[in-house]
Amino acid sequence: MVPLNLPTFDHKTKQVEGKPYIFDLLRRKYVRLSPEEWVRQHIVNLLLTHYAYPKALIRSEGGLMFNQTQKRTDVVVFDRQGQPFLIVECKAPQIPLTQAVFDQISRYNHVHRAPYIVISNGLTHYCCCVNHETAEVSFMDDFPAFI
Repeated sequence: MVPLNLPTFDHKTKQVEGKPYIFDLLRRKYVRLSPEEWVRQHIVNLLLTHYAYPKALIRSEGGLMFNQTQKRTDVVVFDRQGQPFLIVECKAPQIPLTQAVFDQISRYNHVHRAPYIVISNGLTHYCCCVNHETAEVSFMDDFPAFI
């Protein structure tokens, strides 16, 4: 896997029938290692170790319904009251972070209504604060602190 613009961490990998797998700390199992999964695992590590987000409040690959279609959010962080706090959309490093990616996470956040959204391809990251009452989105310099 390619080096990312995220802190490295001590990860566990293994081969199953010639295919790479990585241990997912949140799901507590080995999952297929794709370029997007590589980014997701680095983001989860970042949230846990550098920002002290509680592990119990982070969900990976959570389902949601949008326009009667089942979708999956890459990472959702909940606040202490169980409400969505931050959603993260991960892309493989070779995928550019275009308006289409912002549109995708915006559709997911239409359901979740989290105050913060992040998109990352592991090389570039955009963090935004969302005001759902005014529909304003403002870019942030860093990930939000967990409150």
